[in-house]
Amino acid sequence: MHVTHNTAKNGTKTYYIIDSIKRDGKRSSETIERLGTEEEIRERHHTDNPAAWMEARVRELTEQKKAASGRKVLVPFLPGTTIELGEQNSFNIGYLFLQQIYYQLRIPSICRRIAKRNAFAYDLDAVLSRLVYGRILFPSSKRSCLELSPKLYEQPQFEIQHVYRALSVLAKEMDFVQAELYKNSKEAAKRNDGVLYYDCTNYFFETESEEGLKQYGCSKEHRPSPIVGMGLFMDRSGLPLAFSLMPGNQNEQLSLQPLEKKIMRDFGMSKFVVCTDSGLSSEANRKFNNWGNRCFITTQSIKKMKKSLRDWALDTEGWHLPGSKGTHSIKDLEDTPENRSKIFYKQRYVEGYDEERDIEFNQTLIVTFSLKYRLYQRRVREGQIERAIEMVNTPSKADRTRPNDARRFVKKTDVTKDGEIASIKAYSLDHAAIEKEERFDGFYAVCTNMDDDPEIIVDVNRGRWEIEESFRLMKTDFEARPVYLKRDDRIAAHFLTCFIALLIYRILEMRLNEGCTNEPGTKLHRRYTSTSIIRTLREMDMTRIGNEGYIPSYRRTELTDAIHEISGFRTDFQLSTPKSMQGFCRRSKGL
Repeated sequence: MHVTHNTAKNGTKTYYIIDSIKRDGKRSSETIERLGTEEEIRERHHTDNPAAWMEARVRELTEQKKAASGRKVLVPFLPGTTIELGEQNSFNIGYLFLQQIYYQLRIPSICRRIAKRNAFAYDLDAVLSRLVYGRILFPSSKRSCLELSPKLYEQPQFEIQHVYRALSVLAKEMDFVQAELYKNSKEAAKRNDGVLYYDCTNYFFETESEEGLKQYGCSKEHRPSPIVGMGLFMDRSGLPLAFSLMPGNQNEQLSLQPLEKKIMRDFGMSKFVVCTDSGLSSEANRKFNNWGNRCFITTQSIKKMKKSLRDWALDTEGWHLPGSKGTHSIKDLEDTPENRSKIFYKQRYVEGYDEERDIEFNQTLIVTFSLKYRLYQRRVREGQIERAIEMVNTPSKADRTRPNDARRFVKKTDVTKDGEIASIKAYSLDHAAIEKEERFDGFYAVCTNMDDDPEIIVDVNRGRWEIEESFRLMKTDFEARPVYLKRDDRIAAHFLTCFIALLIYRILEMRLNEGCTNEPGTKLHRRYTSTSIIRTLREMDMTRIGNEGYIPSYRRTELTDAIHEISGFRTDFQLSTPKSMQGFCRRSKGL
């Protein structure tokens, strides 16, 4: 074993212990432990000589390896003997890699500070950590989370009443927790908070009664249940920044400014670009971000533009290409691989005035056209037209209920059997509606008060897809809904634990996929998907073998190797002694 290091762009050196191994007849090396930077070693291990401490650590691990490799472990089992009543021999250790980030975010310190100003005797950190790990590894109700927590190697030391009391405290301290997480996350991960993406979603409840935050509104999932709204800010690096909750019947556009003001007040942020979709881009919100050092980029519906602007946007002449002089026509653009990779654009300056602040309110409208995007839209519509034809043949399914539903292509006419106007409905495919919609295929528009090049603005706007993925993660993988809690404070704390779980998971995902780049005009090409990462963590179990130690019950893969590498310790040895398991826990806590 020996010590090596990686040097960051700023010159900071991070040290690791590397060991030479032989697998499948080939020589290789693997990271045994991440030691950290010299400053981290000084603070964590209370030493003034990091180099000497690292040498001593190498000797210690080398001696442990020699001692372990010199003996074979034989454990006797009796086939006809039952195990002890209540005995548990399988434990999940996937949470250790989440726990490492939990501690790097200094959440235990946040809990201690909360405990100092609130009178309670239970361990808030123990409760919060189990709720966060459980949200990722075994999403369930709060009671079920406590019942399932013994699956983790480190057993819980609290009771169900402590969980509900902790939820009330966390709700009261929600703004403080978010501000501290932002500050601490800047040290744990590389944040790009110059661009902030904002979007809203809602979550339904298994109840029919309205109360507090639970109100009937426009459900994203079209469920006839009370909902609660959530607004979420995410930075350009894909990490969640802050969130807020609103009653389910509140207009989402009203949620942007209060949360943005909280970010400026509590996070100390004043210069950033807010990027939203068209549903949140009210004129009031745009003017709010046309002040100080803030800017906005928002999508713009071409269909809802004034006729003069819409005609200009859809005109096939006067288009530009990045790096090309002159203008181009898209009228007879040939469908070739080369042309599919091109993104044409045009821009128009729109003057305005903000009377409330007595300043100019000038905007630039940027419209893009892409053959690839046009083909995508037409492929989606073809599937919708097929469903519309099925609805025409099955009239009971043809009543239109949603604006983007295939039912918009179904035309309904009241006729009699003789063809005269009456109360009997006849259904047919609405070809006029299809042709009208086809005019907009391939076009996309954004509006901004920035003066940057159009391709830069369009590229920034393209990153909005990650906030949609964050909502998908919370709703599906983390099972944040339906919500079973009744009190508003506990509902707020529930979403706080979901937010913390999302932040921890995103940092882990970022580290695993560090170095993966995205091609212009496409989403990030990740090595590991969220589904594979979460499934792997859930399956990382260790089985106890008598008193000798623990063996991995999970399959070693390229992904488990990557998780071990970024974490600086390994759990995939043929046998890990109880002392080694305690060492894994200490390292996950940075001890």
